[in-house]
Amino acid sequence: MRTHLLFPSLLLLGSLSLTAACSSGSSGTSDTATVEARSGSSSGTAPVRAVDPSKIKGLRIVNDSSEDNSCPFATSYPDVPGAEAMTAVMKRYVEQRLATFRSTCGDDGEAGDVGELNISHQFLVASGDVLGVRLTTQDGTAAGSGLDTRTYWYDGQAGAYRTALGLVADGSRDAFVADLKKQLKGRDGTDADTVDGAFADRSNLGELLNDMAFTANGGLRVTFARGTVGAAPAGSYVVTLSRATVTPWLSAFGKRVQRQTVRPSDSLDLGAAATPTPAVPTHTASGDDDTDCGKVMCVALTFDDGPAAPETATLLAYLARYNARATFFTVGQNVAAHPDLVRAEARAGNEVGNHSWSHPDLTKLTSEQIAYQLNRTSTAIKAATGKAPTLFRPPYGAVNGTVRHATTLSPVLWTLDTEDWKYPDATKVAQSVIGKVKRNDVVLMHDIHPTSVAAVPEILRALTARGYHFVTVSHLRATM
Repeated sequence: MRTHLLFPSLLLLGSLSLTAACSSGSSGTSDTATVEARSGSSSGTAPVRAVDPSKIKGLRIVNDSSEDNSCPFATSYPDVPGAEAMTAVMKRYVEQRLATFRSTCGDDGEAGDVGELNISHQFLVASGDVLGVRLTTQDGTAAGSGLDTRTYWYDGQAGAYRTALGLVADGSRDAFVADLKKQLKGRDGTDADTVDGAFADRSNLGELLNDMAFTANGGLRVTFARGTVGAAPAGSYVVTLSRATVTPWLSAFGKRVQRQTVRPSDSLDLGAAATPTPAVPTHTASGDDDTDCGKVMCVALTFDDGPAAPETATLLAYLARYNARATFFTVGQNVAAHPDLVRAEARAGNEVGNHSWSHPDLTKLTSEQIAYQLNRTSTAIKAATGKAPTLFRPPYGAVNGTVRHATTLSPVLWTLDTEDWKYPDATKVAQSVIGKVKRNDVVLMHDIHPTSVAAVPEILRALTARGYHFVTVSHLRATM
């Protein structure tokens, strides 16, 4: 576990320089998982259409994370009402990757020199009766680049999960494969024997072709993982088939996915019996706070990794009950899914900070990738609240010179770590604060864990009785 028992004066200061973001990639080959989870650039010639996840009724993002220095991880995948079969497949994949990571990440070396596991999600289409999601995995303990991308599909008309290969009709797969092989041969890092060998085992075709998605103009982009159809050093390969070429080969489901990608409808209906949406708190507080932390005891409660439904809404209700303010360090992909919760955070007088787009260890990224992670999240926060954040908390508290110089946001770590991710026990989490808190502490918690949220009422009650005031990090900075 990384410790951050820093002096508050050092913890809460800092103005950093900006490095403008730029996109990266190569012609013909690229590590396309880096595209969404780490750099934000696009590979191929046609873009994939953006999806607004906030319009998906009843959407829940399943998040988990650990700040254990020997096994740091952050995972997420969507749970969409009606697509339970697809959710189950994604859940199984994430749990298997996490189990493997945990079994190997602490085996060698000293704490701090292992990689992380990061699994993030991207909606490819959520329209009509079809849903498509890409999961991007970066595993620092895996061989090679540790990069893996795969797409998951749900057919609401049939009420069934579909693999990526299900986009292509059974009778058209020979012609489809032949065209892919033709386009791959002759590229740098490939040869005819390697390409033919990759497709030789037809029983493995579903795994080889596990990342396929339609572009905004109806073409089909097929991504091959590193080392599967060419030399590993060349990275992954992308083949984009034009709409005219691929359409005759599509299954009935594939044609519906193509149609809903090119011309998405206004809603998604997967036949769910009900899509309950948790109520969003409406508590409103003035932006002004006259608490003088130089004269009274203050504490800054901070919550990472959200927003989460329904946990964040419950937390906001608890805070409002005690007129308490807090700072939320939000993850961009969750902000995009639940902007209403982020608006509620700000409306109630809380502070919204930046915790990156998909929770990677920023110290392992380039300046451009860091800037992308933070800038994209700041844009989402501003779209939700009308105000851009000024603070960021680096995932895992990992920060170095490259990170500092990639943003103008001011870094915030913490002085009291509840380790709530390790102990799913509300009483234990509450006592980790009540028994250790000191004046002007910055307390680290996570609003993605129900047990952490459940601990908050007792923390607020006990510390209020002692005379503590609950303020945002920026207010603590300004008045301590």
